[in-house]
Amino acid sequence: MLSSAVQLAHTACGDLAIGSKCPDVLVREYTEQFWKTAANISPLYRMDGFDYAVLIFYFTILGVLAVYGAYRIKQVVDFWRYRRIQPRPQAFFTDDALPVITVQLPLFNELYVVERLLRAVTAIDYPRARLQIQGLDDEYVHRTDRTGFKAGALEHGLKTAKGELVAIFDADFVPKPDCLRKLVHFFTDPLVGCAQMRWSHINGTYNLLTRLQTIMLDGHFVIEQTVRNRTGGFFNFNGTAGIWRRRAIELSGGWQHDTLTEDTDLSFRAQLMGWRFVYLLDEDAPAEIPVEINAFKAQQRRWAKGVMQVGLKLYPRIWRAPLPLRVKAEMFFRLTGNISYPLMILASFLQFPLLLVRYNQGFYNLMLFDVPLLFFSTVSVVLFYGSAVWYLDERRTRRLLHLPLVMAIGIGLAFSNARAVLEALFGVKSDFIRTPKYRVEQTTDATWKAKKYRRKRGLLPLLELSFAVYFLLAMLYAVHMSLWGPLPFLALFLFGYGYMGTMSLLQTASGKRLQALWRPLAARRA
Repeated sequence: MLSSAVQLAHTACGDLAIGSKCPDVLVREYTEQFWKTAANISPLYRMDGFDYAVLIFYFTILGVLAVYGAYRIKQVVDFWRYRRIQPRPQAFFTDDALPVITVQLPLFNELYVVERLLRAVTAIDYPRARLQIQGLDDEYVHRTDRTGFKAGALEHGLKTAKGELVAIFDADFVPKPDCLRKLVHFFTDPLVGCAQMRWSHINGTYNLLTRLQTIMLDGHFVIEQTVRNRTGGFFNFNGTAGIWRRRAIELSGGWQHDTLTEDTDLSFRAQLMGWRFVYLLDEDAPAEIPVEINAFKAQQRRWAKGVMQVGLKLYPRIWRAPLPLRVKAEMFFRLTGNISYPLMILASFLQFPLLLVRYNQGFYNLMLFDVPLLFFSTVSVVLFYGSAVWYLDERRTRRLLHLPLVMAIGIGLAFSNARAVLEALFGVKSDFIRTPKYRVEQTTDATWKAKKYRRKRGLLPLLELSFAVYFLLAMLYAVHMSLWGPLPFLALFLFGYGYMGTMSLLQTASGKRLQALWRPLAARRA
């Protein structure tokens, strides 16, 4: 091969006098260029149909993601514009006129957190004669089956509920004593159907996963919910930490269990009926978030599938409703946003071919096409979550440094959530997989690893790890070919898939080992 390069160099010297020797410097330059081209395993140094197909497919995907990114940027702009507009009750109930509230606690064998929840609920500051507490599903109000799961439990509880208002707290919440009094006065307006607080996080600093989750959740509860409520759009009740008017539930069709997000479903049906919702950004309800990666993935998968199911069920009705076009557009983005996960997988597949195709492209072309699309599809994520962190935290620097990892975690969820989205699109039914609650509150608490909830491994972590290897090879190739620009993005893919796959395998294995050790000890203690 080297002789071919030398021959090529001498051929280039053909215009020199016959018999003259081609300069050594020219031979060296052609030799270096030959080896550099040979090291590039791509035969695409001449653009052909495959090159254009890869580029068109990639930029189409990036363009779609950029549109959703632009929508997020609009939400950030609207948030800073409307953040000081606080909802105010139309009037205030006197203590003698406070309505009866039924507090519903949807439970299912919550052996670790139910006592904490009951202590918090029984400490709520509200007249006892006007307060009813229902422990649902398999505690106080018992059902013989789990038909409808959480939605079925809530609907079943309404049959014996005494209150004209219904407050709901999931098992992982610890409501504050004044929570009902903070919410109840908004129901002096007869058109208010629901009022909700922002979620806060009991164990948000427990490990890296919980630190990243808090940022992801805060983006939703600080930016999305606030903007939707204060700009006159629809926002969804998040299943807990709020109060419903019972009449709004009943007139809107009640709790239905044909989707996995019964709260989102009922919320949009109620708002289509004309009921008003209230969201309190600056009042919070503390909750425990998953500390284990498989529980986190199951929760995210349920939400992704459920929202897509609601979109398929309700968006045609929303589109036909006499609503402003901006509300219909916002609802489209809300209900279809999870389509980004299948697109993320396709974008992941294209990264290595893209390196090969783009090897011989100039810097100008990279700037012309990539920068605008990457700005809307990636920088928008930083602005979105960064704004939530900036609003909530006085000591925000450390959390802001986690933003690249938040982006990586979003990428790492692609396979799990893409499966959920495709199941929704193709009408595949699945059970309501509850999120395990371990009562983890302190950073030193590691006993959750030995507790009873099963952790399913499956093949998904192996698929995630295979993609991590794929991106490691892509990064090595990019370094070898001095393609420095793509490295930060490739690193996000590598960390996201690698973290998801590795932690899924490690936490499943460690949980099983600890359970094997814990059970004999527990038996001896008994």
